[in-house]
Amino acid sequence: MLSRYLTVARDGTAEIEVSRSRFRCSVARVDDELGARAAIESCRREHWDARHHCSAFVIGPEHGLERAQDDGEPPGTAGGPMLEVLRGRQLSDVVVVVTRWFGGVMLGTGPLTRAYGDAVRAALDEVGERERVLQVIGEVAADHARVGRLEHALRSRGATVLGVDYADQAELRLAIAPLAFAGAEEMVAELTEGESVLKRVGEQWVDR
Repeated sequence: MLSRYLTVARDGTAEIEVSRSRFRCSVARVDDELGARAAIESCRREHWDARHHCSAFVIGPEHGLERAQDDGEPPGTAGGPMLEVLRGRQLSDVVVVVTRWFGGVMLGTGPLTRAYGDAVRAALDEVGERERVLQVIGEVAADHARVGRLEHALRSRGATVLGVDYADQAELRLAIAPLAFAGAEEMVAELTEGESVLKRVGEQWVDR
């Protein structure tokens, strides 16, 4: 089962110029197709004066959904090359939109294809990459007097504390690597003298 994949570290933009045409690539991290299409429409509204808004996106840990759109450019010269850049970098949960302002000089299919690909590469270089890993989500309740030590110990074992709820007892919500979960269970039992139990409540993709 897939346990990790790459996405972009943040949203961002980059712009290149080829034969007086401007190619502005916007990159956005998205969770689903609805988010990707919303990002595309946002670029259309913001840059209404541009001739083309070509796009490509990849969604899902296993890259299960891919789409590309040439938006009036010659078929295969824009969306396809943009998608190939995303595939080449093995990125997912990302949408790229290249907005083009025509500069008055006609570009052949080769230069046009390179320009769209280069715009995406420039933007991806700008925003960077981030790994996402599949983690087990656990919850544990402990006395207030013990929770600080317990939280520190779990963090030292690589657990990510997602939240702490202070009520009658403090309840920690944690993301833990699957192979480390059994060790974390033992640690909780030892540090609380058996009074607390680390419960497995699900799985979640977490940024590393």
